[in-house]
Amino acid sequence: MKLSAQEEYGLRCLLRLGAQGDGGSLTIPEISRTEGISPEYVAKLMRILRQGGLVTSARGASGGYTLSRPAEQITAGEALTLLGGRLFESDFCERHAGAESLCTHSIDCSIRSLWQALQTAVDQVLTKTTLKDLLCSEPEMVSLMTDLVRTPARAQLGEVRYNTPDG
Repeated sequence: MKLSAQEEYGLRCLLRLGAQGDGGSLTIPEISRTEGISPEYVAKLMRILRQGGLVTSARGASGGYTLSRPAEQITAGEALTLLGGRLFESDFCERHAGAESLCTHSIDCSIRSLWQALQTAVDQVLTKTTLKDLLCSEPEMVSLMTDLVRTPARAQLGEVRYNTPDG
């Protein structure tokens, strides 16, 4: 499991816009220069983010890109889903059935349970983390994440039931 460059750079572009404060806008060349990303790639990312409703754009001398909502109303999960998709989608098993039309484990699959539990844990963190949270310093973010993941694992994963010899 790896984050893609698109997810990383797209999130960085959003954070750069979030750092502008209310209504502050940036152009593609400005984002490119400050983030060290090619203008072409920034343009691609901004198009995805605009089409996904996370940023707005304006033309003209005072134009550029701005967040479509305040930074505290945009979650990391929303951004990463738009930029790259979720780790485990409901149609994952159908897309990875192997040479057969139906996976040989489609009825009783412990691997599917693992991916579902992992997605739930990831969602717990990403849906509670906003762009505003990410605009803090690294030590502040470490503290925030430590508090967030300190929640008991069973509570984070919901009521996932595991098959055990005891039933």
